[in-house]
Amino acid sequence: MPQQVPRLIAVFALIGAGVVVARTYLVPETFGEVGHYRAAAVDSIVRHEKKFAGHQECALCHTEVAERRLQGNHRGVRCEVCHGPAAVHVAAPLDVKPAAPRERGLCPLCHAYNPTRPTGFPQIDPVAHNPLTPCISCHDPHHPEPPVTPEACSACHGTIARQKAVSPHATLGCTTCHESPEAHKTSPRTNRPGKPAERTFCGACHAEDAPGPSHIPRVDVATHGLPYVCWQCHYPHFPEAP
Repeated sequence: MPQQVPRLIAVFALIGAGVVVARTYLVPETFGEVGHYRAAAVDSIVRHEKKFAGHQECALCHTEVAERRLQGNHRGVRCEVCHGPAAVHVAAPLDVKPAAPRERGLCPLCHAYNPTRPTGFPQIDPVAHNPLTPCISCHDPHHPEPPVTPEACSACHGTIARQKAVSPHATLGCTTCHESPEAHKTSPRTNRPGKPAERTFCGACHAEDAPGPSHIPRVDVATHGLPYVCWQCHYPHFPEAP
């Protein structure tokens, strides 16, 4: 018998013994009774003190605020996200008032610039954006449309703006390539900007016979990269060669 066989047997025996010991002494008694978890955990959770009331309870008394929130961009943000647990307030509304954050630090938790956030999500630089002014001075938190419609795309597309600023396309305005309806500024998710659908669009600058400075990269649009549209290979906000 090869010497490896007894060693393998010993290894598997140790593994088996470990499994038996773990199931005997480490696995909770109620594990697996109603699913792949400890059944007694349900009772433990039920015994916890109820802290959150749910936004439905808030809407029973704060009808106008609830309706305004449903019409705005915070319609998916529940009341207790900003006001804190409200179960005690619901039980004794005259005696206990929920928190009403008015300091500047809360809103940037979601709206401070962070490149990992979705493209188009409203973001600001808290240091430069109306410093020392509470956010609610300009924005109604229950319907937080900006008091002044942003004129620059970078107000929402911070990541793209920062990347384009150090690219060969830095001097191009966003609307050079994107047809953006005016409604996109106030309802960005329902009014999307367009993007070039034809190779000839990029060819207006990059075709071999296109007018413009000699340092602009040139290609034969009729044959280069067929059958793809240019931005499918070249990221237009930083269009280095792939």
